[in-house]
Amino acid sequence: MIRIRRRQSRRSLARPVLKGMAEPVDLNTLAVVDAVDEGAAQEGRDVTVGFVADRLAIDPSRASRIVADAVRSGFVRRVASQEDGRRSCLELTGTGREAVAAAHRTRQGFYSAVLDGWDPEEQGEFARLLTKFVDSLDEAGRPDDAARG
Repeated sequence: MIRIRRRQSRRSLARPVLKGMAEPVDLNTLAVVDAVDEGAAQEGRDVTVGFVADRLAIDPSRASRIVADAVRSGFVRRVASQEDGRRSCLELTGTGREAVAAAHRTRQGFYSAVLDGWDPEEQGEFARLLTKFVDSLDEAGRPDDAARG
């Protein structure tokens, strides 16, 4: 686990994504783009700065700054919530969608190479257990009241 965490903190997988991008993007913007993409994939969810802060495990003021950078860079735009027009939501621009596509291609290629010698059953079992583990991490990281409710 420590080795995985060290690799993640060095963002060794994000750096190759940046090389494949037509537009320059910094690592924080890429993290915002990933979070906005994740939120958009969840039916009925408004993607807000708070959502980005939660997904990146950072405080809301830092999330607000890096989201503002992502908006200025043209990867994300602010839109009014369809549920509450006073609330600002986030969505990817065309450039943001291109960044997500580049990130997905790079990650898929990387993990495909890493898992090359694994048979399909091993890959499926690994995916199942890793998903279970990550879900448990999410549950463990919630405040007691949120985990109960």
